[in-house]
Amino acid sequence: MAVRYQSTRGSEADAVGFVEALQKGLAPDGGLYVPVAVPGLPEGWEQSESFQDLAQRVLGNWLEGAFDDDARAHAVRDALDFDVPVVPLEGPWEGVHVLELFHGPTLSFKDFGARTMGRLLAASLEDGEEVTIMVATSGDTGSAVADGFGGIPGVRVVLLYPDGQVSPTQERQLIVERQGVTALRVDGTFDDCQRMVKGAFADPALADVTLSSANSINIGRLLPQSLYYLWASLQVASPARFCVPSGNLGNLTAAVLAQLGGLRVSGFVAAHNANRFFPDYLEGEDADFEPSIQTLSNAMDVGAPSNFERLEWLLGRDRLQAHIQGMSISDDETMDSMARVYNQTGYVADPHTAVGLEAVRRLRYDWDTSEPIIVASTAHPAKFPESVSRAIGRNAEVPERLAAFWERPTSVREIPASGEALRDVILE
Repeated sequence: MAVRYQSTRGSEADAVGFVEALQKGLAPDGGLYVPVAVPGLPEGWEQSESFQDLAQRVLGNWLEGAFDDDARAHAVRDALDFDVPVVPLEGPWEGVHVLELFHGPTLSFKDFGARTMGRLLAASLEDGEEVTIMVATSGDTGSAVADGFGGIPGVRVVLLYPDGQVSPTQERQLIVERQGVTALRVDGTFDDCQRMVKGAFADPALADVTLSSANSINIGRLLPQSLYYLWASLQVASPARFCVPSGNLGNLTAAVLAQLGGLRVSGFVAAHNANRFFPDYLEGEDADFEPSIQTLSNAMDVGAPSNFERLEWLLGRDRLQAHIQGMSISDDETMDSMARVYNQTGYVADPHTAVGLEAVRRLRYDWDTSEPIIVASTAHPAKFPESVSRAIGRNAEVPERLAAFWERPTSVREIPASGEALRDVILE
C-alpha cells in the first residue's frame, strides 16, 4: 500500500503521495510532510549483502506506487554508488564505532539525501516541466544539492549561504560553476537564509514559479538518510545506541524514522555545539528558538531547527525526552575531543564528529557498557584543515575529489538578507 504524507499542521484528510510531497517540499499550510503511517521494514532486509541492496529493499516500501520499479531502482543505484564503512575505535574507545558518511562526491552525509532526491525528482518531472529548488546551507547541504541536482533538465538550483560562516573549503564547494545552479552569499546568518527560503514559498509574487526545497524540510532528503542507520546496525551487535551530531535535526529525524519502521535501538544522543536549544528542550526547558551562534562545527550552527516540528509530531515531547539524550559541547571541548581521540586511537575526526564523540565520552558510562555505540561522522576532516591542524598538529589527508574543487571556475553573487533580494533572483 502506497505511503501517504500529511502536513505536521494539517490532517490525514489532506495527505498527498510521495511525488507531490517531493515536488512541493513544504505543505501549503507551511507545515512539513510526514508519513501518515511509517511503513515497516521489508522482510529479509537484514540479509542485505550491500548498502545498495538494502537501499533498494527499504526504499521500495517507502516509494511504492510513486515510480515504476525500474526508474526507482536506477535512481537509487546511480545516487548511492559509494561506500558506507563502520569503523571500530580501539583502546579506551573500544565498543564505539564511527559510521563514516563522507565517502560521497562532496564528502559529507548530505550526499545521501541530495543525490537520491535529485534523481527521484528528475524521474518525477514531465517533459517540459520546470522546478526551482531552494536550499539554505550552513555548510555541506548546498554543495551536496548542487552536485546532486546540477545539470538535471528542467531543474534550477538557488542556494543561499551566510557570508563568513562556512569554512573556505566548504565555500569553494558551494561556488564552483555548475549548470543550472545559482550560488548566493547572504549578508546574514543561516537562520536568515532559512527564513528567506520559507518566505519564498509564501510570496504571492512567486505564485507562478514552481518552487521546491532540498533542505531537510523535504521528506525526499530524509528517507535516504534513514538507510545508513539500518546498515550500521547490521555491522554490530544489535541493538546499538546512536549518537547523532545535530543542528537542523534532519539526521536525527531520519534515525527516528528508521526506529519507527522497526529498527531496534538502545537509544539516541543528539550531540549539539553551543546552539543548545534542543538539549535544553530535552531537559524540560521551554521550546523557544534562539539566534544561532557561530562555532567550529558550523554545519550545526542552527538556532531554529526546522525538523524540530517533525520530531514533535512523530514522537511528542514525552517520548522525545524519554528516548533521546541531549548534550551541548563548546568549541574548546570540541578541539580537546579531536586531540584526545587522535592521541588515543589515531583516528582523525572533523569538528562535527568530535562533538558526537565528546558527548559519548561523557555519557557512555551511564549506559550498559556491553552495548555498541555508533557515532555518525558527518563530514571528512579534510574539509576543516585549520581546526584539524590546530587540534592534532597535522593536516588530514586530502582526497583527490576534494582537491579537484580548487581547480574549477567559480560563480557567486552577494545579496542582503531580505526576501525581496531573493525574489529578484528567482524571477530573473
